[in-house]
Amino acid sequence: MAFEAAGGINGGKPAEPSNGLHGSKTIGSFLSSDIGATSANRDASGPREKLRIPRIAIDAFCDSSDFAASVQEMAADRLMARTRLTAYQGGITAAIRHYEQAPTPNLVIVESRSSGSAFLAELDRLAEVCDAGTKVMAVGHTNDIALYRELLKRGVSEYMLAPADPMALIAAVSRIYDGVNADRLGQVYAFIGTRGGTGSSTIAHNVAWTLARRLKSDVVLADLDLPFGTASLDFNVDPSQGVAEAIRDVGRLDEVLFDRLLTKCGDNLSLLSAPGELGASYDLDGGAIERLLEVAQSSVPFTILDLPHAWTSWSRSTLAAADEIVITATPDLASLRNAKNLVAALRQARPHDPPPKLVLNQVGMPKRPEIKPAEFVKAVQLEPVASIPFEASLFGAAANNGKMIAEVSSKGSAAKAFGVIADAMTGRREQTKGRNRFFDLGSFFRNAKSKPGPSSGKR
Repeated sequence: MAFEAAGGINGGKPAEPSNGLHGSKTIGSFLSSDIGATSANRDASGPREKLRIPRIAIDAFCDSSDFAASVQEMAADRLMARTRLTAYQGGITAAIRHYEQAPTPNLVIVESRSSGSAFLAELDRLAEVCDAGTKVMAVGHTNDIALYRELLKRGVSEYMLAPADPMALIAAVSRIYDGVNADRLGQVYAFIGTRGGTGSSTIAHNVAWTLARRLKSDVVLADLDLPFGTASLDFNVDPSQGVAEAIRDVGRLDEVLFDRLLTKCGDNLSLLSAPGELGASYDLDGGAIERLLEVAQSSVPFTILDLPHAWTSWSRSTLAAADEIVITATPDLASLRNAKNLVAALRQARPHDPPPKLVLNQVGMPKRPEIKPAEFVKAVQLEPVASIPFEASLFGAAANNGKMIAEVSSKGSAAKAFGVIADAMTGRREQTKGRNRFFDLGSFFRNAKSKPGPSSGKR
């Protein structure tokens, strides 16, 4: 008999972050304490490969402590959130005993220290107790091409050589189930501010507009601040029930309904707007947001999430699920504390992902004492991808007229900053000649000193 070819363990979640930062009151205390080196060392250097893991049940039978640790780390990854993964000790022998009395799940992962004919004989016995439709991934300790070919003949979906890396295991599961559809899987970018008033929404809207213009690809901006969202104002369109309707009955949500709820905001850019009204309370459900992201990813190449400044179960799960995260901070003490806490929490929750992108906004505000960028970077242990100067008249004019910054001043430093952020998120950089595209904070401060700044303005 042959096989059919082709999150914590048992549904657990990553540990809650704990960094002991909430009681600090001074700048010095933030600069003196470091984010744990262990989590920082695990950060990936670049964007992750596009992978899709379907809603499946997985049993993993481990024959070594190293593989058991890899399975546990795999189960905690954000890409496995839709799966139900259960791990057992005892290898193939334990799997055979277990399935003599229990049905098999969608996928069985088995590790064996046996080699050659002994390994094949174990798999033959396992096949006799597996239900039709069950897929099997084998993990062995023998690097033998002849064994690999025999495994494929028996219908084993994947063979991996121990010790198996957690990310390699996740990629293997993706290949088994959804390799063909992974190429059309859209990217999700989440924007969040370290406190109210940092300008995170303004940056999210302008980056979405810039991304659609630069890449000539479809971009959807989802305003998830349902009662107070400003995306419809910034794009000068009538507010609608876009997001509220999408999450009201997720059983109805599909690509057709999703497309119908979008409001066009120019070439390649569409808005899923917030109602912006207080007639109802908006207690969002994490499952509804998860379904919204699934449909968005299967519909458009890029989805920008404008998240409110809140720390709820749904906002945490949404951040954990995003492909890239952009944190907007201002150079003050409250933002420094919150940025440090956010970065630490996200590094712990997303150990296999690149660290979040940091944007410093409203730099050089006249008469406001500011934390120096170098000190901010030292405390957060994250270099900003862009620093945006305080230009109240420019941002105020754009907001009051429902325009993007580049439509008001296309050659200004702020418009260029949005291009840098878009490039950093997507990894697609425009070629330029003779000019450094990143920003010099020194020039910002020199400009701020040479020009009298406005005394007030809203960002």
